[in-house]
Amino acid sequence: MFGNSWGGFNALQVAALQPPALAAVITSCSTDDRFTDDMHYKGGALLTDMLDWGATFLCWMALPPDPAVTGAAWRERWLERVALAADAPAVIEWLRHQERDVFWRHGSVDEAYADIGVPVLAVGGWQDGYSNAIPRLLSGLSVPRMGVIGPWAHGYPHMAGPGPNIDFLRLAVRWWDHWLRDRDTGLLDEPTLRVWMSEAVSPEPLFAMTPGRWVAEDAWPSARIAPSRWTLAEGGALEPDGRDPGPAAVVVVLSDQAQGVSAGEWCPFGTGGAGPELPGDQAPDDARSVCFDSDVLAERLEILGPPVVRLATPPEAWPGLVVVRLCDVWPDGRATRVSYVVRHANAPGDPGPVDGVLELRLDDTGYAFLSGHRMRVAISTTSWPMVWPEATPAGFPFLVGVSTLELPVRPLRLEDGALPDLGEPWRPVRAADVLEPATADRTVAERPDGTLEVCNRIDSGRTRVRSTGIVVHAGADDTATIRESDPLSARMESVRTVTLEHPGGPAVSVTGTLALTATAVTWSLTGRLVATQDGAVIADRTIDRTIPRRIP
Repeated sequence: MFGNSWGGFNALQVAALQPPALAAVITSCSTDDRFTDDMHYKGGALLTDMLDWGATFLCWMALPPDPAVTGAAWRERWLERVALAADAPAVIEWLRHQERDVFWRHGSVDEAYADIGVPVLAVGGWQDGYSNAIPRLLSGLSVPRMGVIGPWAHGYPHMAGPGPNIDFLRLAVRWWDHWLRDRDTGLLDEPTLRVWMSEAVSPEPLFAMTPGRWVAEDAWPSARIAPSRWTLAEGGALEPDGRDPGPAAVVVVLSDQAQGVSAGEWCPFGTGGAGPELPGDQAPDDARSVCFDSDVLAERLEILGPPVVRLATPPEAWPGLVVVRLCDVWPDGRATRVSYVVRHANAPGDPGPVDGVLELRLDDTGYAFLSGHRMRVAISTTSWPMVWPEATPAGFPFLVGVSTLELPVRPLRLEDGALPDLGEPWRPVRAADVLEPATADRTVAERPDGTLEVCNRIDSGRTRVRSTGIVVHAGADDTATIRESDPLSARMESVRTVTLEHPGGPAVSVTGTLALTATAVTWSLTGRLVATQDGAVIADRTIDRTIPRRIP
């Protein structure tokens, strides 16, 4: 079995069921934990990706069958689908389960890695929302396994941006030949983990290629990785171990609601020119955060794995939400986000501070800081519009002079220069013709009433499927609004539209809209599902649900 995203989820979940016919899997851009690392919640906090993916589900599940296949009953079946989709939007169940309960544990293979008894090849990209699962799978599984983490977003390694891409299909064939045909392809002689070591990535929300090189580790976790400790010091300094960090002093973080606008999408899809999805220049967000900067680096510093920040704070000071970013600060003041963590008191099994220390494990990363650059740790209590804000935010105090950053430093490996070439990507011939290209944009504006508005719009263009002649057109429109001093003003609206033009037949469309707001104790989900045939509305259903809010 193999698949990307939910196809990758399925490969892992089916492997855990141990069907006798299954011999090996390839999982791409997937997760082993459906609560901690999925598009619904991150670190216990609600992600707004939940809503836009929910709107996508709502629209897709209401699409009609093809009249050429279903026959005269196609319209009746379509109306049934619209009714079912509007009556039970998937997002309702996601909102109801706000903790890592049995709903999320079901299908989370990290509950019992030993249940997986077949070899696993796990692939993904640093820009994807799911890349943390690959090091965890390599650490947790006992079967033969390999991991590849490239520079990509949410897509197969031979197609997703940003590049460079690899010949993933050749790699897949080698994997299948070894495990299904008993052919010695030399794959097991290669390193367990291959990663793209990104290098001084320019902080742009859209770019085509990532500078860097391929590196590898023979085992993961790797005994070669050495911790390097830095201290968050008074005056906003980030001091290396061995240098006097100065006296311990209390710093309080309380961010306004506009912090996070530069974060980009939680899960970029690597649209390769169709829209700005990646984290942009972090400097505007850094200005709304509490930051600690290192001196200018005198030499190159490479890290591979999860940076860890430990904040000294009393247990009673643990806030509902804290966000920590590790950034690469360029000589001109621009800042690239290297890794980050979102942590909410709602996180599964979260004990909060232990012995006066709150440990925050940032996302795994492979990154090279260059000489002449600085490192920055930026701490905030908001990250809108990626993360839903606390209902009643409070200042978060911690102690500088004793709080620390630990970096997983990777020494150079001479063998990296002799790694087998992953090849230039081979892509199958498209099964469709592009009639109009895709477009996208992202705008940030302040309304006259002081409301911050962030809009993402994607138009897929028009594509004709060669085998059927059907012309497909899809659109996505997400609008997030909030007032800087009022977290309860947060509102997210997602609209998805799909139009299908059948040759010599009907032109049909479905538009699904979902909007989410919240009080301190409830979520309010409203929406609408509209179906049209040849421009005439044939179904119009509304959605209005109130769900108890258990995330503070």
